[in-house]
Amino acid sequence: MKKLLILRPLSIIAVLMAFLPKNKENPPNIILIFMDDLGYGDLSSYGALDYRTPNIDRMATEGVRFTNFLSAQAVCSASRASLLTGCYANRVGITGALFPAAKVGLNPDETTIPELLKQKNYATAIFGKWHLGDNKKFLPLQQGFDEYFGIPYSNDMWPVWYDGKPATPDQVRKYQFPPLPLIEGNEKVGEVKTLEDQGLLTKRFTERSVNFIKKNKNKPFFLYLAHPMPHVPIYASPAFKGKSKQGLFGDMMMEVDWSIGEILKTLKDNGLDKNTLLVFTSDNGPWLNFGNQAGSSGGLREGKGTAFEGGQRVPCIMRWKGTVPEGLVCNQLTSTIDILPTLAAVCLLDLPQKPIDGINMLPILRGDMDFQPRKYFYYYYRKNDLQAVRRDNWKLVLPHKGRSYLGNLPGDEGIPGPSPEDFSHKQGLYDLRRDPAEAYDVQEKYPDIVAELLKVAEQAREDLGDDLTQREGKNRRPVGRID
Repeated sequence: MKKLLILRPLSIIAVLMAFLPKNKENPPNIILIFMDDLGYGDLSSYGALDYRTPNIDRMATEGVRFTNFLSAQAVCSASRASLLTGCYANRVGITGALFPAAKVGLNPDETTIPELLKQKNYATAIFGKWHLGDNKKFLPLQQGFDEYFGIPYSNDMWPVWYDGKPATPDQVRKYQFPPLPLIEGNEKVGEVKTLEDQGLLTKRFTERSVNFIKKNKNKPFFLYLAHPMPHVPIYASPAFKGKSKQGLFGDMMMEVDWSIGEILKTLKDNGLDKNTLLVFTSDNGPWLNFGNQAGSSGGLREGKGTAFEGGQRVPCIMRWKGTVPEGLVCNQLTSTIDILPTLAAVCLLDLPQKPIDGINMLPILRGDMDFQPRKYFYYYYRKNDLQAVRRDNWKLVLPHKGRSYLGNLPGDEGIPGPSPEDFSHKQGLYDLRRDPAEAYDVQEKYPDIVAELLKVAEQAREDLGDDLTQREGKNRRPVGRID
């Protein structure tokens, strides 16, 4: 009896310890790779054809591949604000895609992932696309990063037409953009002037990432590698042009995979393989009206700029050798907003003082595929339109006007086709377990589910507001503004 009385509490402690991070005195390095407009079907481990992504696929075989992972919103700036703060973007005041010389940006009062990691003295860097305000007040060095080299917004915000030629006065929107700057720290150090310059970005940001890893191999570090592609305009360096069977898009994706391979090789060569958590995902789905220079939604409905699954369900792979069991597939509902609290749990950090929306996924990284981090999800778009809500695998699309690619012939060779922004989407209920393409509206068959999800929508409106129903929301925080 005495042995039983002693063993029971010890066994309980052992179970609890299994779900706590290891290496308390040696917290893991974190590498977060964030693609731009990478669709659910754009990796060979997710079904891509006519090119292969073996290095990214190896990450999946050596870690966990998520199949039900959502970007917090289907557009650039909003999704990045959500990633770095663990909040729905409209909670922190960021909407849409910020343009050059924007008067707003991510509020420095919000706590970002790199600021959180400073509790453990992490070295922090971002190489690539920022897109959370190009005023110095909002740039990465004022948001918790020690180093920054990259572009301040999307790579198509430049005075160059889709064919690579300088924009003309009649091409008003492009013509009025300033040259696309390259920024080091807080200062402009160069410009991206041609498609050939665009083709060197993947290589340049990879090289900077490799050097950062080597420089900080003896201390914990956080690397945020935010590749500007496959957001158009796409291009590839000479080493990869013409290498795939899928034209320029395939070439560019092969170079992205090379980039990930360089990161993996650097970790192994420097003895960091088993103490580094890698996260690979995308800001939103593909920009489908660009045709053969756009990615694939993998059969999901619609793409970037929509609240349908093709706009927000994206690839996600997490690898942490020796901690994350190999070859796992997670089908649970998860999101980019869950990354911040997960990293906080991994590194034993205090969460931000202000409320966040993300949920800790650490049990999944420990191999518990039955763990359900979240039950509900809100699909917002535009300034603050609540366009859909979800409970588990039930999704209610709410009536709204928005983008649609369906029935419109896509463009070709970098020239966009039409994608009407004022298409009237009707209310519909979809069972994503059976119908991930959102093709069959079953609301007449399940009125009780509709009623429940309408209550969920009302909770979202009370919390975060909804322009479609003229609701302000009680818990939105102010965007950062230039004084």
